[in-house]
Amino acid sequence: MDFEYIYPIIVLFGSFAIMLAVGVPITFAIGLSSLFSILIALPPDAAISVISQKMTVGLDGFTLLAIPFFVLAGNIMNTGGIARRLVNLAQALVGRLPGSLAHCNILANTLFGAISGSAVASAAAVGGIMSPLQEKEGYSPAFSTAINVASAPIGLMIPPSNVLIVYSLASGGTSVAALFLAGYLPGILTALALMTVAALYAHRHHYPVAERINLRQFLSVFRDSLPSLLLIFIIIGGIIGGVFTPTEASAIAVIYSLALAAIYREINVSKLRDILLDSVVTSSIVLLLVGCSMGMSWAMTNADVPELINEMITSVSENKWVILLIINLILLFVGTFMDITPAILIFTPIFLPIAQHLGIDPVHFGIIMVFNLTIGL
Repeated sequence: MDFEYIYPIIVLFGSFAIMLAVGVPITFAIGLSSLFSILIALPPDAAISVISQKMTVGLDGFTLLAIPFFVLAGNIMNTGGIARRLVNLAQALVGRLPGSLAHCNILANTLFGAISGSAVASAAAVGGIMSPLQEKEGYSPAFSTAINVASAPIGLMIPPSNVLIVYSLASGGTSVAALFLAGYLPGILTALALMTVAALYAHRHHYPVAERINLRQFLSVFRDSLPSLLLIFIIIGGIIGGVFTPTEASAIAVIYSLALAAIYREINVSKLRDILLDSVVTSSIVLLLVGCSMGMSWAMTNADVPELINEMITSVSENKWVILLIINLILLFVGTFMDITPAILIFTPIFLPIAQHLGIDPVHFGIIMVFNLTIGL
């Protein structure tokens, strides 16, 4: 490869690694390293103009409007008593299994993630309820934390999922509805796998089971949580059925969540102000990450990074499964140190062409990518 291509690559990834090592926020590390790389090929005014344009174009998408709406909906649910009702339902469903509180944590995170689409919101809402209960029942703090942290990212797989929307953008318009539909099975299988491990661990350490509840108590809990569960069917059914777009679905999720919070009388004006402020901050961070990552994606394309990585991977083997295994391992490693949103935006343009060349559908590859990065998370 010519030096004129190697030098921008060294500057791009070298400066990015150095800034991460010294604690520069990843958003600024991505944006500045992209700018430094582009400055090698263009004069300063042109480089700044190019990266600004790429960031603006990257954010100029109607689908991206779903992200702040889903963030807001998740925060409303977190504060509006929805998480507590889902925890009660989970306890009613899996309370008789060994280590019932661990199973309850996993199931509640799965249900809450299916509504909010946020791993952070799930971990905070469900973990805040379950951790004191598990500690009271004698559960190991390490085990309780591990269960909550491992199960919270399931919400990134089960729709509605902000990261699947981001992948749709990065992949050039893969159907969000198809991605949402494809995310259910791996998300549910992950939850079942975690519950299996939790059951074995709980049996070995003799963790207690919950008290048996009668049918009347179960129906009371189910009735209390039913309005929250209906949101899943409204959102996903509407998107898959073509009734509304993902962006429109996100707005409906906000309205529905506000209505539930009002009915439950869990949110006052002061709490609503805090919810809106937190949602603005979170959405701003995510969207700034999206914009900066689109700038880095263009910088990598300009330096022929996708072609270079393609050649490196295919030189190892021409076997489809070996190449797919290599990509999986790379994504697992990337997920351990990089946030999932910039990772998707940066690496989708690199790996998706390779996957398509191997005959892998973009929807299938999107689920593979998000799943691996979720494990790394």
